[in-house]
Amino acid sequence: MKKYFYIVIPVAAFLLILANMLFGHELFASPTEQVANKYSIYVHLQPEWNSDNKNILFEVTNSWHKTKQENKNLSFNAKDLQYNANHLQYLSNKPYVELKHSFSDCQEEWQPMLYRKAVDTLRHEIEYMQGSQLSTDPDISIYPDVDNLIYDVNVQQQKLKTGYAQFIPICSMKDVTSYDYSIKTDNQQIGFDVYFVKSEHESFDFFNNQQSFDYYAEEECYGQNKQSYSGTCNNVSKNGGLLIIVPDELHPWITKFTINLYEK
Repeated sequence: MKKYFYIVIPVAAFLLILANMLFGHELFASPTEQVANKYSIYVHLQPEWNSDNKNILFEVTNSWHKTKQENKNLSFNAKDLQYNANHLQYLSNKPYVELKHSFSDCQEEWQPMLYRKAVDTLRHEIEYMQGSQLSTDPDISIYPDVDNLIYDVNVQQQKLKTGYAQFIPICSMKDVTSYDYSIKTDNQQIGFDVYFVKSEHESFDFFNNQQSFDYYAEEECYGQNKQSYSGTCNNVSKNGGLLIIVPDELHPWITKFTINLYEK
């Protein structure tokens, strides 16, 4: 009898894991109108940049509202996850390569599989106990307001003139919406600036013509020289998003940013 269980239990466990891999996104799909997209952006700076570390990783969770009818029309399977091709781009005449993974451009929703859900929940609880996470809800991340103490805001503004900027778009069915957001970095040697802006074009205006750089100026819509930050920005246009700017002084082997966006 014991030998029978030794065979059945591993087989059952294997089938459960396989079912979760193939259909986990459906098992955990929310019946509500709130949907989520998790994706990552990998950036490799070319030799023209001064940073010793040429690699930046942005991990993004974007949650927004869609109508139930549109949710029914979505047909999204794990096999649809695609790796975007490398794209060579330029910022301030310095080249970089950008690779997006699982980025749907607000066209598809993504729900976590069982093991990913468990890992994210456990990580959330550990961060909460450490004080680096302020939310008790494992599905919502709120980071404390932590300034960069290595140098002040005035020095930061000088450093950013030759820095790198990454635009993170929001998703919304509304022409004007409001978003809660949080962002943190694991690089303890630099500060980042974050701004809610009206479009991706502001990433070029910041470097090419700062006089025309336009961002939402309400108090919680931006943060300067931060290590982590959370806020709420209201009356944002649907083409808007977060602009994250860092100095060209990256030293660890990779600099990671974790970004969370929640439409209210």
